[in-house]
Amino acid sequence: MGAAAGGLGIAGTLIVLAVGYFFGVDVSPIVRELDQGGGQPTELSQRDEEWGQFVSVVLADTEEVWQPVLSDQAGIAYQEPRLVLFRGAVQSACGGASAAMGPFYCPGDQRVYLDTDFFDMMSERMGASGDFAAAYVIAHEVGHHVQNLTGTLGEVNGLRARLSEADANRISVATELQADCYAGIWARQAQERFGTLEAGDLEEAMRAAEAVGDDVIQAGAGRTPVPDSFTHGSAAQRQEWLMRGFDSGDMGQCDTFSGTAL
Repeated sequence: MGAAAGGLGIAGTLIVLAVGYFFGVDVSPIVRELDQGGGQPTELSQRDEEWGQFVSVVLADTEEVWQPVLSDQAGIAYQEPRLVLFRGAVQSACGGASAAMGPFYCPGDQRVYLDTDFFDMMSERMGASGDFAAAYVIAHEVGHHVQNLTGTLGEVNGLRARLSEADANRISVATELQADCYAGIWARQAQERFGTLEAGDLEEAMRAAEAVGDDVIQAGAGRTPVPDSFTHGSAAQRQEWLMRGFDSGDMGQCDTFSGTAL
């Protein structure tokens, strides 16, 4: 193998750092992990490079969509989040996290955290394959960033600490469904502005929304679904709110909190 920068091949380093520099994706957690090879040079895998480039494109699309939408519909200037790719475990301003958590957004550092293995797991074990299924996941987490900018996330986090477990779960579900609705707004706007959607893309996103429904996840784990324990919403709810955002393109149609204490 040729010359290496630390444990990561020079070519791989240049590619991954270029992705981070131009598109706002923090790839340092992957670089650090690949660099821990007992002194043996380790090339960045082609799959890592592909995911890095893919999430960069989706992130750029979300920025181009939310800058005008948030300004026009909420009177708020959009501030771009950073996207962090990691493998296995990562430290954030919200504490440590492992791949078992799946993708997440941390309001403390305004970063979206994505495990590079998660999308493969969606395809291989959850029946939700396709680029647009992955794009939906990214757009959902960016939806949480939008909630942070509008102040919704701060209200939710403050409120949940004072509620019973069942009520806190109900507020959590409303929060997640609104992020799904915002993901739908992104998909509609991306189609109108860039012609992003191809035949079957929306169906891929709907399959992904179904796969991450609490009832589907609980049933897949051999448990009887218990609605009071849901924190993200049922498959049907997640699909419904995704489509509500897509059909309307209107943040005002994403009020999932009606009837809650928020």
